[in-house]
Amino acid sequence: QHRVPLTWLLEHGGEAIRFRTYRDLAPPGYVSTEDFQEALEAVMTSKLAVAITKKQKAAGVWGKTLLGPAAPGGRGEKDMGSIAQYRRLIELGLPTSARSFKLADRVFFRLLSRDPDPRLLFEFRTVSKTDPNVEEWARERNREAATAALAEGGHIDDPRTRGSAHKIASSVSQFLRSPLAEKPFVKSGQRTMLHPDARPPTWYSVAMLAAMSSLRRERAGFTDRLGAFLARPAPKKDFMIKVGRRALKPKALLMGDPIKADRQGNAKDIPLAIHYIELLSRIGALHTAPVATRVLARLVKDCDDQGVWHPKNLRSRPKSTSLMAYHAFPLTPEGKTLESRQVDLTFRIALVAKQLGWDLEYD
Repeated sequence: QHRVPLTWLLEHGGEAIRFRTYRDLAPPGYVSTEDFQEALEAVMTSKLAVAITKKQKAAGVWGKTLLGPAAPGGRGEKDMGSIAQYRRLIELGLPTSARSFKLADRVFFRLLSRDPDPRLLFEFRTVSKTDPNVEEWARERNREAATAALAEGGHIDDPRTRGSAHKIASSVSQFLRSPLAEKPFVKSGQRTMLHPDARPPTWYSVAMLAAMSSLRRERAGFTDRLGAFLARPAPKKDFMIKVGRRALKPKALLMGDPIKADRQGNAKDIPLAIHYIELLSRIGALHTAPVATRVLARLVKDCDDQGVWHPKNLRSRPKSTSLMAYHAFPLTPEGKTLESRQVDLTFRIALVAKQLGWDLEYD
């Protein structure tokens, strides 16, 4: 059971949270057509949304990178990458009929079609010229990220999205069924390397599955195996992946539960933790993950009687050290008030509660 503070969220949330509270949390009949439309228009003209849409180029991309600093070997580029910007617009609540999505969709579907245009290698284009073995790997990574973005953008019934999603699911499923799922690493000199044949899940493939309910139904066994794998503790030691002649540090691989938390369920990276919890809840795997479950219980315990997240000594808004939660957190502009520090987590906790099918009470 969870209490959803609708009035509080509408009062203290920014444009994105106000609109998404109407769309994703409010019970049927709560909001009038006029108020809903007004909230939608406010999102589309909000500073957070406009800051992204105005940077999009006519070709449909943002900058020169696709994955941005989330790419293996990425060095913290200022350009966050077209995938992250597209997904952030989705999280902010922009309708997928908006021009920004239409422009980007064309590029992403070209990635799915295996278009050989070297420009579609994005940040891997230069290295592919000197190391041809990188190209196939890079195109596979780009297709996976594009498939996740398109699925979240509502293209779940498009044959191109479904075809790519099934190929990705088959690749991950083969890994989960193989001995590599238990022993995915090999030694190379002093380094620990991911086995070259291992195709573990990534933040993108899990997000793709979370967005495609039909795929989860069609591949229920795979979804169960994936949930069990994601519930395992992530490796404590750092490892590298071999890409052509290079050894790179992975950014998007999921080798188990990435949440780091103490015994009381206090997560070190709260934005990353709630994003992961939301993904697990969507694929029906949260109950298998003890750390994620413990963290959610702690977050709920820290909510007051109205359902507002109110932990002790909250002096600043939680920040993430991971690039994989950039698109989802925060949805409210930085502010100096206590409420501005609370509102994103309050919204996310309520959203997870609804996804899990808890009994909801509304103010």
